[in-house]
Amino acid sequence: MAKNITSQDKDYSQWYLDVVREAKLAEHSPVRGSMVIRPNGMALWENMRNALDQMFKDTGHENAYFPLFIPKSFLSKEAQHVEGFAKECAVVTHSRLKSVDGGVEVDPESKLEEELIVRPTSETIIWDTYRNWIQSYRDLPILVNQWANVVRWEMRTRLFLRTMEFLWQEGHTAHATKEEAADETLQMLEVYKTFAEEWMAMPVLTGVKTESERFAGAEDTYCIEALMQDGKALQAGTSHFLGQNFAKAFDVKFQDKDGEHKLVWATSWGVSTRLIGGLIMTHSDDQGLVLPPKLAPTQVVVVPIYRSDEQREAVLEYADGIYDELKELGIRIKVDDRDNYNPGYKFAEHEAAGIPLRIAVGPRDLENNNVELARRDLKSKNIESREGLGSRVKKLLDDIQGELFEKAKNRREEMTSEVDSYEEFQKVIEDKGGFIWAHWDGTPETEEKIKEETKATIRLIPLEESEEGKCMVTGKPSKQKVLFARSY
Repeated sequence: MAKNITSQDKDYSQWYLDVVREAKLAEHSPVRGSMVIRPNGMALWENMRNALDQMFKDTGHENAYFPLFIPKSFLSKEAQHVEGFAKECAVVTHSRLKSVDGGVEVDPESKLEEELIVRPTSETIIWDTYRNWIQSYRDLPILVNQWANVVRWEMRTRLFLRTMEFLWQEGHTAHATKEEAADETLQMLEVYKTFAEEWMAMPVLTGVKTESERFAGAEDTYCIEALMQDGKALQAGTSHFLGQNFAKAFDVKFQDKDGEHKLVWATSWGVSTRLIGGLIMTHSDDQGLVLPPKLAPTQVVVVPIYRSDEQREAVLEYADGIYDELKELGIRIKVDDRDNYNPGYKFAEHEAAGIPLRIAVGPRDLENNNVELARRDLKSKNIESREGLGSRVKKLLDDIQGELFEKAKNRREEMTSEVDSYEEFQKVIEDKGGFIWAHWDGTPETEEKIKEETKATIRLIPLEESEEGKCMVTGKPSKQKVLFARSY
């Protein structure tokens, strides 16, 4: 265990915050509830963003940008939407300040005719815009994504997992038919699943949310759910079938091939910097961050070790040769040639930062044409030949990626239970936690009772139907088992 990191067993919440700090990912800002994302954290988010952005473009989507501010009247146009976000909105009421006695205060004469909402999400302003873009079936579909920040006024916050301001992407699409919109919703759910599993090495389950957990203004909300090391679930991404609700609210119609005017069908979907929190809690350990190589900002770090200027010159030349070879293979690599830190400090720093592979080289390695190769995920190190190092490192990075996924998947399976009785459910959720499959009668009353008494919620209703049975609480008929867990 790193001396500055609390063990997971002792205090998981503090362990998480310690890892974020020691990996230099983020820190609290002077504005309560918001965070400063440090360069290490931003580089990680950029790699996530770049991978997702390409996946969006490969499925036909384009990027656009819409205003940060939304007229208050826009939120009033869709009743469910405004009700869902009303308590989370930051409101701009004035347009300027004025100097008073060496300080500043709000200029009362600058009061806005209509207050502006700092976007909690962009459906309203985007659908007001789409009304101008859409006249004919020829204008459809519109497949737009936006990379942006949003504000949801949270006071109980945790870095990355829940902050007042966070970074995300939000897709907003418009379609001529219900079938096209439904297909889009499921397609983007699959994109998120693929990204989570193939890039983040984080296994997820997919399904649909209950009515009480549905996005405000949606007809159906689909999600990917991941299980963290402490047995709690994390909603890692959502895709919403919005039906025609926003088209009705903003009067967005198109003329079809027969000349008939019809309402447009809509979707929206998004993931956020919450994914970084999920990544931390899926793979990391008491030494710090563990990163899957596909997303690691630095995949390999070379640490030269020397005791004299003469040794320094020779060892650095050897290290630079390794750098050039691996860089040529497309590997993200750096040489840590800082003279003001000793090797032990560097090793600990790179371990905390989660760099997948560390190569140490010293005078003896030069003599024997070797390197010391250390894997972050296994905390192991071996002496390896310098010959053929590039191809071996490339394979090792692939191995680490795959093994991290399998480890997380096996852990999820070990922490997944099926129960038939409410008594058993209560015992499992308290003693073991994790995912629990159980029958539910489909009523919000039973759902709320379970939540109040156990703090567990229905994470999803699976898309594949399972056997019918009886609700574990009421004994009433149940169409299929659903997934429960305590969650972040």
